[in-house]
Amino acid sequence: MTRDRKPSFFYGYVVVVAAFCIQVVAWGIFVTFGIFFNPLLVEFGWSRATISGAASLCMLIIGFVSIIVGRLTDRFGPRGTVLVSGCLLGLGCLLMSQVNTIWQLYLFYGVMVGIGIGGVDVPLLSTIARWFVRRRGIMSGIIKVGAGVGMLIMPPAVNWLISLYAWRASYFIIGIIALVVIVSAAQFLKRDPGLIRQLPDCGEELEVSHESSVDGGFSLQEAIHAKQFWMICVIFLLGLFCSRTIVVHIAPHAVDLGISTTNAANVLAAIGGTSIIGRLIMGSMSDRLGSRLAITTCLLVLIVAFLWLQLARELWMLYLFASVYGFAHGGFFTLMSPWVAELFGTGSHGVIFGIVFFSGTIGGTIGPVLAGHIFDIAYSYQPAFLVCVILSLMAFMLALFLRPITHVREKG
Repeated sequence: MTRDRKPSFFYGYVVVVAAFCIQVVAWGIFVTFGIFFNPLLVEFGWSRATISGAASLCMLIIGFVSIIVGRLTDRFGPRGTVLVSGCLLGLGCLLMSQVNTIWQLYLFYGVMVGIGIGGVDVPLLSTIARWFVRRRGIMSGIIKVGAGVGMLIMPPAVNWLISLYAWRASYFIIGIIALVVIVSAAQFLKRDPGLIRQLPDCGEELEVSHESSVDGGFSLQEAIHAKQFWMICVIFLLGLFCSRTIVVHIAPHAVDLGISTTNAANVLAAIGGTSIIGRLIMGSMSDRLGSRLAITTCLLVLIVAFLWLQLARELWMLYLFASVYGFAHGGFFTLMSPWVAELFGTGSHGVIFGIVFFSGTIGGTIGPVLAGHIFDIAYSYQPAFLVCVILSLMAFMLALFLRPITHVREKG
């Protein structure tokens, strides 16, 4: 039974703030691997493909974990999964400060950091999809602005820490930060508004049970029989191939061009800074015009950015690339969760989004190690960046022809 008055305070905004803080730390740490890349290269003399392999393993683990935590979030909510993930992320960074062998790099970063980050993104975005409907795009954008802020502040901050304390102490410091921030913020997460008798989008209070508050939509079994499900999986596979290649290798590429490590870190930070604009603008655009059109726009901008990267040889040219690419990067990642909710509903959003996200991480796994292998053979990243042009064009074409699901499932 619905009451006549609206709640005096909508708890969904608390969830947004908590998720924002978690995104800042988790994804900020994630993108700093490119800053640690050269120190690892110098100290141990491992090949670029070997070091990139740890980043690829991390991405693959993120994908596997996303499916599991998506299902757990659908059933139990995000608090426990995010809490455990934050502990593993922090511990993985602490142990990275003690790395001496390749197997330790792959275990501490590839596996532990991968599990830690994999347990963060899907639960948070799936939870936001349940708290908001009309403003789902912009609120998802605000959450992913946290990732952009992390990308903006963490690379230069870590580069500064490395210059003062070396890379081992720097990993220890960011591990402590991860433990404190993520574990604390996780305490404020709630699965959906029905738990506290509220409706999405600051609606009226409801006297309902938790079970009756769960939104409808396609089940996982129904979703996988729709061609749109597999199309969106391929689109995100291609998109994450390109994005992870850039995040891992753009700083080493800048250094190879004769740019200082500080400015190389700033190029990566610039991607994070401009991604904030993309997340907000494209999130708002998806609320007004739909996620497919917004995704298609992002992919078109992405193609332009990769074409420019083929020509970029000076610092200002890399900053221009970072600005254009960052806008598309931010929008693309913001729209993943709303697009899944738009197509399939939110009843099984966690697990469906988890599988879509996993498909993306397959691309994110292949991209960095393939780019590192290409460099080891060609002594240049240009062929790898050309591959990104082709794949982003393929993703654009798929998004252009993807249509909403017209089949309405029968209710039993």
